Amino acid sequence: MVDIVDAATRSRMMSGVRGKNTKPEISVRKALHARGFRYRIHVNNLPGKPDLVLPKYSAVVFVHGCFWHGHSCPYFKIPQTRTDFWCEKIRRNRARDKVQESSLLAGGWRILVIWECAVRSMNKEKSHVLIDQVAEWLINGNEYLQIDETKCSPTPLVTISKA
Repeated sequence: MVDIVDAATRSRMMSGVRGKNTKPEISVRKALHARGFRYRIHVNNLPGKPDLVLPKYSAVVFVHGCFWHGHSCPYFKIPQTRTDFWCEKIRRNRARDKVQESSLLAGGWRILVIWECAVRSMNKEKSHVLIDQVAEWLINGNEYLQIDETKCSPTPLVTISKA
């Protein structure tokens, strides 16, 4: 299938995709800060440059984009053009994520992965549910947690999976 825009337009569009300070990431940061949690962002000397680092809790938080990390939710769909390229790119991203997570765990860090779909599914009235779960995880001391939203419904259900 042919792309609906020319190569220059597609290049400009893709160059606008952010790797950090994304809307979901900023939403989580603001909500945690409002709850009194203090953190550092994008720490260079840690594997993967986590989106949030909370040294007091020995915890790092990644806010993963569903497309870029190949999450099994409605926000992830393999593009119909250059399918082999995209499949390989996402496979490499996932492999890199596993290596970085292993390094962080070996270094004594706890890891929380919040998927973009969990953040996007929370409207203003329900955003406290996600942040309550994040706050509980930070305090309770579990080593690894993923929070995602896999059901598209008027009343979002946040699912939690432990690795």
